[in-house]
Amino acid sequence: MKFKLTKFVDNISGLQIYQLSRFVVFLIISIVFTKSHLSSAEIGKWEMFLFIAGMLSFFWVTGVIQSLLPLYHRNRTYRKMGDNDEKRSPEIFNAFLLLTFFSLLTFVLGHSIKGSVSVFHLSGNVPFINLLLLYILLSSPVCLIEYIYLLNNRSYRILQYGFYTFTAQLVLVIVPILMGKDIIWSVYGLLVITFVRWIWLIILLKRYTKPEFSWKFMKEHLYLGTPLILTSLISGSAQYIDGVIISSVYRDPAMFAWFRYGAKEFPLVLLLANGLSNAMLPEFATRAKMKESLVKLKLKSKRLMHLLFPVTMVIMLFTRWLYPRIFAPEFHKSAGVFLVYTLLIMPRLVFPQTIVIGRKKTQITLIAAIIEVGLNIPLSLLMIKWGYGIVGVALATYIVYCVEKIFLAGYLWINMKIKPSEYIPIKIFLIYSFLTAVVFLLVDRRIIDIQ
Repeated sequence: MKFKLTKFVDNISGLQIYQLSRFVVFLIISIVFTKSHLSSAEIGKWEMFLFIAGMLSFFWVTGVIQSLLPLYHRNRTYRKMGDNDEKRSPEIFNAFLLLTFFSLLTFVLGHSIKGSVSVFHLSGNVPFINLLLLYILLSSPVCLIEYIYLLNNRSYRILQYGFYTFTAQLVLVIVPILMGKDIIWSVYGLLVITFVRWIWLIILLKRYTKPEFSWKFMKEHLYLGTPLILTSLISGSAQYIDGVIISSVYRDPAMFAWFRYGAKEFPLVLLLANGLSNAMLPEFATRAKMKESLVKLKLKSKRLMHLLFPVTMVIMLFTRWLYPRIFAPEFHKSAGVFLVYTLLIMPRLVFPQTIVIGRKKTQITLIAAIIEVGLNIPLSLLMIKWGYGIVGVALATYIVYCVEKIFLAGYLWINMKIKPSEYIPIKIFLIYSFLTAVVFLLVDRRIIDIQ
């Protein structure tokens, strides 16, 4: 089994398949929920549970992990350069301590303010708040598991871990609903599999890490990671800002559910692009392999474009027909939002941020994030005011994502003398982008308020 997997799967594709599997499982859960006895309002509670959990943790989880990748065996504290045969890593152990600290901090702060927080304008009414905080406490550190395997070149283990845990998660979450139970039983199922993942993490820490606390390394890690945490908080919060705007303006759990079901990027694009970007970060950690890494990034992104652009265009053609059939008739309102989100394939398949983060220029990504959020909030509100409704919020997100990538590409060209043509297959990208825009305009000849 190991030989067969390692023959066809490397670290990049292993991480991409794992992230795609996670999305597929949640997609299946969403479909089952819409076909079950659950109402739109009950589904909205489940979506709000996942929404808040992600909103409170995604930024520091992303920042800690992304800053760990270029620091692994390439840091001043442990002075390890290049490949190293040492299996037990103090870097990973200290990253685990950081993730655990942030999890505990969120858990404690969440309990201290839970009575004064509201959603849908109902004071103190956050769905399953105690279970939510427990889920954040347990789930955030386990995000390290796939990257422990990645850094130790165990791509086949990433796939095995994903298969076992995602299969169990699917069963534990949907079976209670198929049995006619309340949505809270699905939350219990999610907590059970998260606890299993926590045990899995502890086993990996014993096997692959050296339990050596180093305040010096933590300071080095946080110096590199803090701008990334802030960047993720600001830039990655676009989807959460959109959700907050929708829930504040419309004050309706059903409307929130319709927006959330539409406000999803095409999973192949989001997950394969993120998988490639994260897996390539260690490649740019040293100057010696810079040219080689740029060529590799260009080649990998070119392959993704040949795969993802055609598939995306086909999906766009059938979106309005598919949505009410995959989910439920009332979820046709989500199709227009999803169509706009499919356009995010254009900025997603350009990777200046991979080079910037890999070269440890994390302050630049922070500046880009500030520009992005500075545009996103007022532009979203203007779109709603101009009558575009929830589709307008999605349009604002597309615009600011494009602005962010242009800024980062400009920085690489001007300050680091790295031309876009060195890591972007420009001709292919422009042709595919033009064709995608044409398909979008044919499918959605006019962008209207879909309330």
